[in-house]
Formats: sequence, C-alpha cells, structure tokens
Amino acid sequence: MMTRFKKNKKKRGHVSAGHGQIGKHRKHSGGRGNAGGMHHHRILFNKYHFGYFGKVGMCYSHKLRNKFYCPIVNINKLWFMIPSLKMSRRRPPPIAFPTSISYPRLRRNKIKEAGGSVVLTA
Repeated sequence: MMTRFKKNKKKRGHVSAGHGQIGKHRKHSGGRGNAGGMHHHRILFNKYHFGYFGKVGMCYSHKLRNKFYCPIVNINKLWFMIPSLKMSRRRPPPIAFPTSISYPRLRRNKIKEAGGSVVLTA
C-alpha cells in the first residue's frame, strides 16, 4: 500500500494519532508474549487457558506402560475372542476370570446376561 493511502497520513500533526490520550500506543505495554499470566493477565489466563499453570497428581518416575496394559473388551464380543468357537453353532458360554473379588458387580451381571459366566480366581 502506498503511503498516501495510509490512515497515518491524515493523522500527521495530531498528538496521539488516533490511539487515545490515556491508553497510549506503546510498544509492549502488557509485556512480551505470555508475560503476566500469574499477575496482570490472570483473568484472561483463567478464563481462556485454565489449567495452564501448575501440576496435577503425583509423580511416577520411569513409568513403564506395559504394567498398566489392560485393554477394554465389549461383552458382546466375548464369543469371538475364542477362535475355535467362531464358526461352531453350539457354543459353550465364555468364562471370564477376574483376578480379584472387587470385580464390579455390574460387569458380572452384564457377562451373565450375555450368556457367559464369571469364575473368581485369587
């Protein structure tokens, strides 16, 4: 854009050039970047970027994911987890072996409704 078409051309000679007397058009009036997130920009950070600062939970150093590998299986897919029963017409009910007694009762009931049975093992 040529200089003669810029808005500043008309504002030459006027004190604040359209940026106001009080606010003033300064270079980095609020600080550079994310400055003031804990101080003068706190409301903005809390409103639009909540959870930006701080840590949550306990530290687990050298977490090996394979210890916590526990895939979720849909109960209606229990029949297809046993390859020999996929094609057979007479199917014995699939059996789930949870490792603890604290296995949720809701899940036990769902397995029984699907035609399976739950055997608790220690």
